[in-house]
Amino acid sequence: MNTELLEALNILEQEKNISKETMLEAIENSLISACKNHFGTSENIKVIMDRETCDYAVYAEKEVVEEVFDPALEISLEDAEQIDSALQIGDVAQIPIESKSFGRIATQNAKNLILQKIREEERKVVYDQYFEKEKDIVTGIVQRYVGRNISINLGRADAMLTENEQVKGEVFRPTERIKLYVVEVKNTPKGPKILVSRTHPELVKRLFEAEVAEVKDGTVEIKSIAREAGSRTKMAVWSNEENVDPVGACVGMNGTRVNAVVNELRGEKIDIINWSDNPALLIENALSPAKVISVMADPDEKAASVIVPDYQLSLAIGKEGQNARLAARLTGYKIDIKSETQAIESGELPEDYMEQMGMEEEGYGENYEEGYDEQYPQEYEETPADTDYDEIEFIETENE
Repeated sequence: MNTELLEALNILEQEKNISKETMLEAIENSLISACKNHFGTSENIKVIMDRETCDYAVYAEKEVVEEVFDPALEISLEDAEQIDSALQIGDVAQIPIESKSFGRIATQNAKNLILQKIREEERKVVYDQYFEKEKDIVTGIVQRYVGRNISINLGRADAMLTENEQVKGEVFRPTERIKLYVVEVKNTPKGPKILVSRTHPELVKRLFEAEVAEVKDGTVEIKSIAREAGSRTKMAVWSNEENVDPVGACVGMNGTRVNAVVNELRGEKIDIINWSDNPALLIENALSPAKVISVMADPDEKAASVIVPDYQLSLAIGKEGQNARLAARLTGYKIDIKSETQAIESGELPEDYMEQMGMEEEGYGENYEEGYDEQYPQEYEETPADTDYDEIEFIETENE
């Protein structure tokens, strides 16, 4: 038994996850390569290796002939009889080859072949390990800044967090642990190239899967996510069970679950809404926290017209249009938002809403545009400074 070789192969299998069979094949190939370098050919070389004991033998198959013209492929009958007396002309003799007889160059080439195979298998094992984590999250340790990129250690491989995949304003310290989304894993001659991201919307989804058991087991589905990394994320959720509140499950008791995700995202705001197959209802939910008067959605054109109260217009649009922009991404609809006044002027306000509010279409837009203070100046002017809020509310109700 070749105990030294067997122990070395067992160590490689345990520490580097390289199979013993793969290495035995590499040793066989290296022996054949050494014979080719030593004898000039390897066509008639046979390597026999015991997979259990790692004992091996190398033979050169030569044809028994009366007169030898090619010593590498032929052997005389006289020499063949010394190996096996039963051999005759035309038989094939197996000539044992001692690996110790190989020259220095042949031995070095065989060694390089084995080392190259080990490196290839190491890269393949690492690639397979991280390829399984593609489209998933991993925990990495910040190593250093390389220009504007960040080198991240993932364990058995390094990844580069490029500037485009970083959240603006996030600053990391060396040795800090961070969560990353694996966008893609490529196999290259120098090893696996791993592209990671902190801005990808799927990062939020995977973080919720890790925090919320209902999302992980499929009870609650995350139907859609729209994200502006570092600022705000909108997420639409749906429950496959009537007794499970999808929004409540994601928020958690006292907000523990959503806060855990927010902390990992360094304070990024997260809006969680109920998903609906009704486009109008979905758009209304997506525009929260703004209140909506009406939604007219066209599924064919993927466009929607939304009317909101005047005092909710800025909230519906959001700072620099963020709320409306995220709602459009979340729903997949092009959303046109108008205030109540604009809708009255253009005649787009639903009739049932006007009837419900007691509005008269003719002339109402003019009075409404003037504003409440101009319609009822005396009430506000005559109200004493120390009048409490309930009395003001009573005056407004009475005038309405």
